[in-house]
Amino acid sequence: MPFYKFKDWTPVVDPSSYIHPTAVIIGNVLIGKKVYIGPGAVLRADWGKILIEDGCNVQENCVIHMFPGTTVHLHENAHVGHGAIIHGAILKKNCLIGMNSVVMDDAVIGENSITGALSFVNSKKIIPKNSLAVGNPAKVIRELTKEQIEWKTEGTKYYQKLPLDNEKYLTECQPLKDVETDRPEQISDYKTWDK
Repeated sequence: MPFYKFKDWTPVVDPSSYIHPTAVIIGNVLIGKKVYIGPGAVLRADWGKILIEDGCNVQENCVIHMFPGTTVHLHENAHVGHGAIIHGAILKKNCLIGMNSVVMDDAVIGENSITGALSFVNSKKIIPKNSLAVGNPAKVIRELTKEQIEWKTEGTKYYQKLPLDNEKYLTECQPLKDVETDRPEQISDYKTWDK
């Protein structure tokens, strides 16, 4: 069970959302509709609040936490890539945080903005809407095109479908021992691995 009450705070999760069993959700966490929380993610709201609006996704091994008295707010359709850390920040609607990025306290990532993989967003930094920010420290390098914003939006739709797909299709299992015997239909894929 990935949910833990802390003091008087019990996590609240809309039934249409999916929380992987290896994720950990602690305390004052409120999760909206069609949210995906991936394996190994940790959302720890023991000192403040984590508010995750509808359509967001927090992918594998992400960490969300804060300083005391702070609210971390992921607005609708915010997209947090694999391994990212969000500490006391605000992510506006439809933004994307690249893989293994770190977004620090009181930073604001603007609507439709993207931070590149491995970026470090300093405390109190404001990334304007529709911007691409990269680096350590992250700097805005240009405005995103309409096509790039649409690409991000379409990618997030896959994650919004994933809660229902996981409920329908994800089951714990034992691995097969031999692809040639157990899954002969995929033998051609398997034989290309050693080339």
